[in-house]
Amino acid sequence: MKLDSKRIHTGRVINLDADTVRFPDGSTGELEIIRHPGAAAVVPFASDPHGDDPTILLIQQYRYATDGTLIEIPAGRLNPGEDPRVCAQRELLEEVGVKAGRVERLTTIWTTPGFTDERIHLFWAADLTADKHAREPDEFIEVLPKPLSEALELIRSGVISDAKTALALLFVAGFVLEH
Repeated sequence: MKLDSKRIHTGRVINLDADTVRFPDGSTGELEIIRHPGAAAVVPFASDPHGDDPTILLIQQYRYATDGTLIEIPAGRLNPGEDPRVCAQRELLEEVGVKAGRVERLTTIWTTPGFTDERIHLFWAADLTADKHAREPDEFIEVLPKPLSEALELIRSGVISDAKTALALLFVAGFVLEH
């Protein structure tokens, strides 16, 4: 339970607080926590999701924190009060340049609950139509169409190491397409 909170830093993407908390055993302590508005991420199916080895649209994106690029699914930060499904649709258009006729919820995950309250809402999308992307100035993205089987192998081999992407693809393969 939070007893007190002190804002240490207010940033464009995150805020940092030092919270005084009461632990389950009744003791108290101070924890630093990164506050994040949350995000949405989406697995876009470029072909029939229930067809033989459907094609998905991954992105390869420069990530400063990794000192290189990652292969990911499209994702982005929620705007204040924004519905996660709307965010997923916005990110599809911004990063990949497609609109989806169908967007379905997969699950919601905590990213790293040891130090942040960030949650990512995961979706899958189908019935895509081409449009014009609208990337932000700090987004350097290449769209990578891949058969789902190849994307799953990229997880197994460690090439896809982004947690939200790996989980969303495994979730789709295990729970959406296996029905």
